[in-house]
Amino acid sequence: VLDFNDPFSTEVKPRILLMGLRRSGKSSIQKVVFHKMSPNETLFLESTNKICREDVSNSSFVNFQIWDFPGQIDFFDPTFDYEMIFRGTGALIFVIDSQDDYMEALARLHLTVTRAYKVNPDINFEIFIHKVDGLSDDHKIETQRDIHQRANDDLADAGLEKIHLSFYLTSIYDHSIFEAFSKVVQKLIPQLPTLENLLNIFISNSGIEKAFLFDVVSKIYIATDSTPVDMQTYELCCDMIDVVIDISCIYGLKDDGTGTPYDKESMAIIKLNNTTVLYLKEVTKFLALVCFVREESFERKGLIDYNFHCFRKAIQEVFEVRMKVVRSRKHQSHLRKNKRPTPNGTPRMPL
Repeated sequence: VLDFNDPFSTEVKPRILLMGLRRSGKSSIQKVVFHKMSPNETLFLESTNKICREDVSNSSFVNFQIWDFPGQIDFFDPTFDYEMIFRGTGALIFVIDSQDDYMEALARLHLTVTRAYKVNPDINFEIFIHKVDGLSDDHKIETQRDIHQRANDDLADAGLEKIHLSFYLTSIYDHSIFEAFSKVVQKLIPQLPTLENLLNIFISNSGIEKAFLFDVVSKIYIATDSTPVDMQTYELCCDMIDVVIDISCIYGLKDDGTGTPYDKESMAIIKLNNTTVLYLKEVTKFLALVCFVREESFERKGLIDYNFHCFRKAIQEVFEVRMKVVRSRKHQSHLRKNKRPTPNGTPRMPL
């Protein structure tokens, strides 16, 4: 386990801060995305009264710390070392309740972003305009435009136009929260261009319409090819993963209940009524490739499977490089700790 203050810890595990006013939905988002809690169950969650830290380590790519901050905490209080927290942060997600008066939230957002930017200009600022399931389509667009305009005007008035804010309309009652988190996590994956390039090569040589590389635990897609993503396609992929995992938990275990429901043999084919085939294949024990293929292209399944084998091998090589970097940084971190002097001034002896 790496030290909180250790600069190597945030390189190996980027930190995501979840902030916003009380009852804006921060804890509900975390529970639904990373703990598979039903959205209806979040109605019974108690208000968070302390900082909750969680390590998300599903794979070498989806590997970060998420910090849930209570809305009532004044982390700019002199007794609170906010500089230390922002210094090691990869992304700051600020959640705004779209069904509430958001003037106070915008004021807190401005204060948070300006202070955080001074400490760490490399932070990605992500604004979740949340609970939009209760708004009409027109009201959603109007609310997003208003929040976008006000937030950017506040930054311009402070002479900070260069700060970039990304905005997302989210709800825990549909897949919008998963898609928004996918976009946030992708910015923290240094291998993203490599993964996208591999997917582009794979689909162009296999006659595939669209491909996603999914983390099966959280249903976050960590990469996709360069063609545009539409919400309906993403929702179908999420539903397919749920179906595959649910059926695997029933029929994929051994007679004595041992084994893992999702393994290297996991594969699924679903034919839709619009001549499209959904094809899922296991890449690693945490990752799945989900493809959209035309029926006529799927007749060349042998070619697709051969190209998938090459794709999986390339992904494993990317993993190996990533793990070497992680091990190297942990080793350097360990050496740095041992070189620090003890309280009496004598150097630490290596273990």
